[in-house]
Amino acid sequence: MSKCTNQTNLTWWQLSLIGVGCIIGTGYFLGSAIPIQRAGSSVLIAYLVAGIGTWLVFQALAKLTAHHPEKGSFRTYAKQAYGSWAGFSNGWVYWSAEMLIMGSQLTALALFAQFWFPAIPLWMFTAGFASLGLLIILMGVQKVEQMENLFGIMKVAAIVMFVIIAAAAMFGWLGTDAKTQTLQSPIKEILPDDGKGLWLALLFAFYGFGGIEVMGLMAQELKDPKDAPKSGNIMLLILTILYLLSFYLVLKLVPSGRINPNESPFLTALKQYDLPWVPHVFNAILIIAGFSTMVASLYAVSTMLVSLAEEGDAPKVFARKGKWKVPLPAFGLITLVVAASIMIAMLLPDKLFEYITTAAGLMLLYTWMFILASFHKLMSKGWWERSQTIFALILILLAISGTLLDHVSRIGFFVSIGFIVLIAIATIVKEKRVKPERFNS
Repeated sequence: MSKCTNQTNLTWWQLSLIGVGCIIGTGYFLGSAIPIQRAGSSVLIAYLVAGIGTWLVFQALAKLTAHHPEKGSFRTYAKQAYGSWAGFSNGWVYWSAEMLIMGSQLTALALFAQFWFPAIPLWMFTAGFASLGLLIILMGVQKVEQMENLFGIMKVAAIVMFVIIAAAAMFGWLGTDAKTQTLQSPIKEILPDDGKGLWLALLFAFYGFGGIEVMGLMAQELKDPKDAPKSGNIMLLILTILYLLSFYLVLKLVPSGRINPNESPFLTALKQYDLPWVPHVFNAILIIAGFSTMVASLYAVSTMLVSLAEEGDAPKVFARKGKWKVPLPAFGLITLVVAASIMIAMLLPDKLFEYITTAAGLMLLYTWMFILASFHKLMSKGWWERSQTIFALILILLAISGTLLDHVSRIGFFVSIGFIVLIAIATIVKEKRVKPERFNS
């Protein structure tokens, strides 16, 4: 998942193209290895279902944006629908999700770097990328924001490059030395492991579409906010086609059992051919693209923390800015959290990416459930809109419950529940403090 720069006077098709670059991130380039390994050919069904569910969530957010453009987007809608507690908790759930996603991106970057330097420990790469990202934020992220569209183009270029090379391999144009694996018949393996693999894959498939809430924030920059639903339709259609085509080609070239969760499935597919430069070029693109999304996530969490502080939903100290117009207290807190994630990387290097990716995906889905609930309260009128909301909620709950079927994903689930409990306690404490103040006033 990724973040993008704000632009003014966007047309619907520009927002669609930016959205493609925003959403494609490490959740796709590396996180997709987990569902491919677990679900086999049924991963195609998982991403199709996730695409439909994501479209329903985006439609709810886009309709809210079209009728009531708000700077705070989904967080403001939650507050309007259910009160201050919802805005507070939704803001912190999203902040926590972004912190976990950033940790996932850091781990992915380290794993990409280990492709070249396998002997160097994971935590050293994580610390290096984190330090560089924090330094850029401290110096000013505006220049990096201006390059986000370029990085988005590079991500799409990487996918197109893989599709072209994989298609050439599939048709035998790269020689016959490498062993290839054809996609098994859907009739024989439509639901491997009695559907358990598909159930497990749903969360990671949804995670691959993470970022639609960012388009809700950007929709206020449209020339006509009523074009928001149209831009999402085109974007999600393009993304779903790209995802399904690329995963189909991966399964054509590599048996799902050979996919390693700690390596990009696209690198696994490419490096078996006698094209020594291709995996290295592809890996370089992955690092550049992943680093851009990591820096953007750093900027997003610092901005969200400042916003929470300005509205009284976080200690006011986090809104203070230093000489360089950088919110130093907020920067300090984020630095501490990043340092903690590096320490965790030292303790749990083997399964760290799966733990963090699962927890990050779950926290993101909790935010999406808030979006659906806000839409239901503020705008849902007819039976058709209510049916869409309920269906989307069912798909999300299926994805969440699927994590309980696997011991690794289950740990990520309990990590996310831990965050929810802490945020719930903080929400209760805040509400108890606010009510007496309102009464006295």
